[in-house]
Amino acid sequence: MSFSPDNSVVWMEIPVRDIDRGIAFYAKVFDYDLARDDSGPNPMAIFPVAAPDKGISGHIYPGEPPAPGTGPTIHLRVPDTLEATAERCEATGGTVVSDPIAIPAGRFQYAQDPDGNSIGLFEPRG
Repeated sequence: MSFSPDNSVVWMEIPVRDIDRGIAFYAKVFDYDLARDDSGPNPMAIFPVAAPDKGISGHIYPGEPPAPGTGPTIHLRVPDTLEATAERCEATGGTVVSDPIAIPAGRFQYAQDPDGNSIGLFEPRG
């Protein structure tokens, strides 16, 4: 018997060395409205999702990122074009580490945030 949930990913966390710098990076690159939340034991900033009861989200939090190239890659949908998002990524302290890659669902590029976390910049087809 195998388990096939509606969503195999339920939450993601991205560690950043400086929470305010992380908020500024992800807000600028992806045009997200990220607000710092200090209500829990650690500060965090939650990624927005249009339908919280159906979508998958996550947050950034103060932590030690894995060495570049050793951790998982989180793919995030771009707000406009892959090229415009890649430009904002580099202008805000990130690094684009691949050319665009076409797949049936769209296109993506690998990048790293200022802390070296691997992120995918994803532009869906159509």
